[in-house]
Amino acid sequence: MVDEMEKVVTKIEFLEQQKDFLGLQKTTNILSSSWRESTSLVEGNIYGREDDQQALLKVINDSSESELSVIPIVGMGGVGKTTLAKWVYNTTEGFDFKAWVCISETFDVVEIIRKTIEEITKTTCSLGSLNLLQNKLLEILSGKKFFVVLDDIWSDDADNWKKFTTPFHCGGKGSTILLTTRIKEVASVVQTCSSYFLNELSQDSCWLLFAENACFPESNGNPTLEDIGRKIVNKCKGLPLAVETLGRLLQGKDDAKEWNAVLSSDIWEFPMKNSKIIPALLISYFQLPAYLKRCFVYCSLYPKDYLFEKDELILLWMAEDLLRPPTRGESLKEVGCKCFEELASRLFLKPAKNFSVRYVMHDLLHDLAIFLAGDFYCRIEEHGEQEKKKVLTRHLSHLSYRSLDNPIAEVLESIVKSESLRTSLYIDDLLSMESRASKLNYLRVLSFRKLDVLPDSIGKLIHLRYLNLSWTNVKTLPESLCNLFNLQTLILHQCRSLTLLPNDMHKLVNLQHLDLRGTLLEEMPRGIGKLKHLGTLSSFVVGKHIDNGIQELGGLSNLKGSIEIKKLENVVDVRQARSAGMLEKNHIDNLSLKWCSVDWMVSNTETERDILDSLQPHNDLKVLTIEGYKGTIFPDWLGHCSYNNMTYVSLLSCKNCCMLPSLGQLPSLKYLRIKGLDQLRSIGEEFYKNEGDHHSSHIARFPSLERLEFDNMACWEVWHIPESETFPQIRNLRIRNCPMLKEEMLNQVFLRIVSSLSDVSKVRKLHITVSSIVSHFEGISLNGDTLSIRGRKSKKESALKAMLSINHISCL
Repeated sequence: MVDEMEKVVTKIEFLEQQKDFLGLQKTTNILSSSWRESTSLVEGNIYGREDDQQALLKVINDSSESELSVIPIVGMGGVGKTTLAKWVYNTTEGFDFKAWVCISETFDVVEIIRKTIEEITKTTCSLGSLNLLQNKLLEILSGKKFFVVLDDIWSDDADNWKKFTTPFHCGGKGSTILLTTRIKEVASVVQTCSSYFLNELSQDSCWLLFAENACFPESNGNPTLEDIGRKIVNKCKGLPLAVETLGRLLQGKDDAKEWNAVLSSDIWEFPMKNSKIIPALLISYFQLPAYLKRCFVYCSLYPKDYLFEKDELILLWMAEDLLRPPTRGESLKEVGCKCFEELASRLFLKPAKNFSVRYVMHDLLHDLAIFLAGDFYCRIEEHGEQEKKKVLTRHLSHLSYRSLDNPIAEVLESIVKSESLRTSLYIDDLLSMESRASKLNYLRVLSFRKLDVLPDSIGKLIHLRYLNLSWTNVKTLPESLCNLFNLQTLILHQCRSLTLLPNDMHKLVNLQHLDLRGTLLEEMPRGIGKLKHLGTLSSFVVGKHIDNGIQELGGLSNLKGSIEIKKLENVVDVRQARSAGMLEKNHIDNLSLKWCSVDWMVSNTETERDILDSLQPHNDLKVLTIEGYKGTIFPDWLGHCSYNNMTYVSLLSCKNCCMLPSLGQLPSLKYLRIKGLDQLRSIGEEFYKNEGDHHSSHIARFPSLERLEFDNMACWEVWHIPESETFPQIRNLRIRNCPMLKEEMLNQVFLRIVSSLSDVSKVRKLHITVSSIVSHFEGISLNGDTLSIRGRKSKKESALKAMLSINHISCL
């Protein structure tokens, strides 16, 4: 231990010497400035928050019978959380006590309780211990109805919060604590009511705020200035603090040149004393741990409004060594996932509208990332920018919708030393010369947008950890690729010309992520089961040989997420299938099993069933697709009620199957798709439950199913739906290309489905599609004994007439 301490001291002394050598000077901390203190007084008018105001008042009124309500307002820095809290504080009435307490970065329980007592009593409190303060506050609040605002909370320490709130539980009914925070985790720790998330301000409201602060009159204003002003407002992207700050900066100025200067300037060029934007956003950054700061700044390599994918960023952070070290039993991918979620929790990244799995960064936060990145990060958009940069660049990207007029090699020569480069994102001709590749020895991240041939020199980049060839035209990968022993991620997404992988892929011992989606691989390379660290394998193409057959999956015990297993016709016996160990792969949540052969004349359908039976997945599987299966019936595990988490099942082109599995027992199944079962003639009781399942006859069949699709069922004639509750949550039924299914049968089906709806009053849309004829029922509501269906009239009149005979409905 003494030796270790001496090493640390020696390193500290060395760094102290380097401080002087580098000319580093001590500066004051902007976080200590008085701008962070807030008061309950409202400054100026509040624009565009009428809906938010009423929504918060409703939450407060709805909790009037609760003992203590804690309501968090969550939003990014500068979005107007404090302003909204001020309005609520000054408009709420009927409380015995009200207090406004500014918290900021340190959640000191003793100090905050003292502040609260002073706010309520309007006198100085000199008590020193936590015990005395808690009892004093308890005495003050006992039986009283109070309203307390805690502005700007950063700590998510549940123990400290419990110590602080203990005296508050003695208050009267309707007592409320309203708090503001930038961190979702804080809200989840403190809330008793749902958090209120405050979004950016509308452009119209931002303009009104800007005009007020710039003293720009709505009437007889300067059209030229208004045009520039609206562009400035648009630049702020709904952040009221930025709008207000820039408006005040232009107050009393009527020269268009000055307004254009603000429009074209970066916010970081404004003097600190004239702008609250910088400290407001920097405080969020400074609160991050060091590893999250690095992850955030890395996002500067992407353009504004870029749609971030979670896995994309995590894999890059891993390759760049930006993440904190994993704890015991934790993978690096899991660390990256937690880092991403923490950045999202702190609102540095927000879910993109209309994109369920993608995220965006606010423009001003993106500007912050660029500002903090300095000269070490460079994103090239057009030729000529390189002259502004320096040779310090370590991370380089060309993620832009515009192409460069000049070869990127010219840009590289002027802004970066090849030996210093660590990251190259979409710099397409980086490896155009063998000599250049030899100088990129320390490159860790490499991706291309356009590429026809991956040169053999790729094998010289021995420190490479991330290689992305998505959507390129490469037909083969050089064997030298297998020299990249440090490679963690290889992405070949949509490389449609790629049919084979290098023979020695098993040498990539550190490979963790292999993306083969959209490729046309004929088979897997030999020995891929030796890649023990492989966590993501999007596709496995079963080969015909021992060293690339399905048994190679048995060695990949760490697989997670989604996997598609193709060419299962190459599995010749049950032992091979069983050796894949699918039942033990507990972290796979999306499994696709595909037979690709067009030969449906199978000599032994029982063998096919046994093979599928041996590929049984674990019980936590969520999504299952089976395509091209050649057996006549499905194994018992498919549809077993133990698969509690399965939400999606798709059975495609199983042309020999004559009976459906008992899928009605799956409690969480929401989407079921059945297509191309040519031999299926009848759907009966077996579809809803097993033969021996008598004890649960009262339980609804398909209790969670919302969407059901049948397509291309040439022989299907009979569809029996039991009288017990079935499809209670159905919202979308589609039947296409089923010529043998009679209209009378369909009428009975529609009747049963509507009569089984669990709560007709809550149904807003029910779609029933039969071939090209669509029945579209909107706004279904049950009022007494009347069922009303509003919307465009159905072309399937017989279906509507059939519904008239539903027992508990007399009027349609």
